[in-house]
Amino acid sequence: METSKFYLGIDVSKLWFDASLLTVVNHQKQPLITQRFDNTTAGMKAFKLWLKNNAVCYDDNTLVVIENTGVYHRLIWSFCSKHNLNLHIGNAARIKWSLGITRGKSDVIDSQRLCMYCYKQADELQTMPPLNPIFIQLKDLMTSRTRLVAQLQSTKNYVKEIKSTNDIYLLNILEKSHKAAIDGIKKSIEQIEQAIRKIVQEDEKIKANYDLITSIPGIGEMTAVYIICCTNNFASKISGKQLASYAGVVPFEHSSGTSIKGKNRVHKMANKELKRMLHMCALTSIKYIPEFKDYFNRKKAEGKNGMLVLNAIRNKLVLRIAAVVNNQTPYVNNYKK
Repeated sequence: METSKFYLGIDVSKLWFDASLLTVVNHQKQPLITQRFDNTTAGMKAFKLWLKNNAVCYDDNTLVVIENTGVYHRLIWSFCSKHNLNLHIGNAARIKWSLGITRGKSDVIDSQRLCMYCYKQADELQTMPPLNPIFIQLKDLMTSRTRLVAQLQSTKNYVKEIKSTNDIYLLNILEKSHKAAIDGIKKSIEQIEQAIRKIVQEDEKIKANYDLITSIPGIGEMTAVYIICCTNNFASKISGKQLASYAGVVPFEHSSGTSIKGKNRVHKMANKELKRMLHMCALTSIKYIPEFKDYFNRKKAEGKNGMLVLNAIRNKLVLRIAAVVNNQTPYVNNYKK
């Protein structure tokens, strides 16, 4: 009986995407074919016709791989969700390193490399859950909030700097104008946070995990929402170590033979926004939560570096987040001094 498997690598850009298809019939690879389509609704219709003309199946015999492009790949994600196509959205750096030494680069070449990556790594790649419009709304709102918070902090820092000027007249003008800007940004942030809370309250599954995460002392509501967005509401049962590694709070060994014996250190590849949020949670914890306050003081008394202890607290918080969600049990504080 003839068996066919289909491996698709798609390189996505703002205006178009290049799709490369490798068909394997009875374990024999067929010639690789590539086609370009507009990254629009009309382009997706043409893409669907192209798949039909090449007899591509909409079942487990087909796997699609794309890189995470932020917003440009959403049409393809939506198409795969609608037609039950297995889709893997890969990390660009991981895919690049897995290819080894390469020469030359273009959209067509990238799609062909993604196709071969899809073929070689098919057994190890995790497929994405169907696209949930609620998550897209939450992600866009959280992204907007992050940008506004950065603008707010930048404006506040500038106001502090201009206070060193000796021109009182100019200082008054600048302070008044920037005060209006700061108030406007704060109001925008508040409106976005209200919209986020409304979405969370209206979705039962998101609300359930949100309540579990915020049951942990030290974890704020926006941090909980951001983690839910990053993990697609824990659609795949991510472990605490995996989440901690993603957040960049896990120290890795740095040694080689007898010549290199460095200290364990965190890796620079991480979700820096999540790491920043966890850092703020850790600072709040050592100030207001007795367990972490005692832990921090004890480790400092032992001569530990303050940032190292804070990173350990961040790690503890991440492990607790994964534990309460995976066990579907609220956090229970059994700490005794």
